Amino acid sequence: MTKRLAQLGLYLALALILAYAESLIPFSFGIPGIKLGLPNLVVVMLLHGGKGGLMPRTAGRGVGGVRDALCINLLRIVISGFLFSGLYTILYSLAGAVCSFAAMLIGRRFRKFSVVGVSVLGGVFHNVGQLAAAVLVTQTVYVGYYLPALIAAGAVTGAVLGIAAGELAPYLMRLTDGR
Repeated sequence: MTKRLAQLGLYLALALILAYAESLIPFSFGIPGIKLGLPNLVVVMLLHGGKGGLMPRTAGRGVGGVRDALCINLLRIVISGFLFSGLYTILYSLAGAVCSFAAMLIGRRFRKFSVVGVSVLGGVFHNVGQLAAAVLVTQTVYVGYYLPALIAAGAVTGAVLGIAAGELAPYLMRLTDGR
């Protein structure tokens, strides 16, 4: 249990470092709100943990799976929100995370999508969730004009993160498992 908790702590720390690094990168695509979503790399890797996943469990005690991914995702959003941004960012991030995580779970459950496909679903639906929160906060549907650009950005960044997750997971697993 202690080893597993330490491993999850490392993944949370990695997600927070990626969130901080992303906050330092000045992206300007001309559309507000578009980011790479680097911390979601950790979530995608953890979500695809478990038997036959990116990060297979060893004797049932390793990290990975739905519960670990959800826990790290929520903790990362709240902690990084307080450290690097503010309450509105936490609100928007949580809305995006709920939609994104649900879409990734559905895509993963049907087993029709690869890691990249599940990550693309996550990227697109994260933006959909954030846009839904923006509609509620601003009380206008006109922010919906951003939807096509946000879907395209979510697909591209999701694909990049999915490819990176597939490539990095074996190395990260070896690092955290001590192999």
